[in-house]
Amino acid sequence: MPVPDRIERTLELAHPPAQVWAALTTAEGLGGWFGSHAEVDDLRPGGEVRVRWDDQGEFTLWIQVVEPPRRFAYTWAIEGLPAGDPRRTYVEFTLEPTGTGTRVTVVESGFAQLPDQLAGAYESNVNGWRTELAELAGYLDAAP
Repeated sequence: MPVPDRIERTLELAHPPAQVWAALTTAEGLGGWFGSHAEVDDLRPGGEVRVRWDDQGEFTLWIQVVEPPRRFAYTWAIEGLPAGDPRRTYVEFTLEPTGTGTRVTVVESGFAQLPDQLAGAYESNVNGWRTELAELAGYLDAAP
């Protein structure tokens, strides 16, 4: 069975788009929920973000889209491929204001390019987004 191409999740947050945007695009925000530490070199298309998880190491996010405060996208390496492999997945966050806060949709696509033996990378990211988005909500809820 081929690997599905995309993961899509939607999350309703009781926080304004500007606050959610900061959690997605600043070193402090990303380090608070998406990994244990983050560095944002330059928040622009072509810029890079490095995110480190204490138990998994460091990952680079290559920024593709920056449209504050509604759209942020990056590519990143696919777990299980050799270092330097050019294949990446594309992750896009879309923020929509609601009457009670912000609706965040995250889509990660590009898994169909994987060989069947790397189907586990897709499943790992399905579970990863479930965990990470819960951590995003917790991070925002704990913010002053």
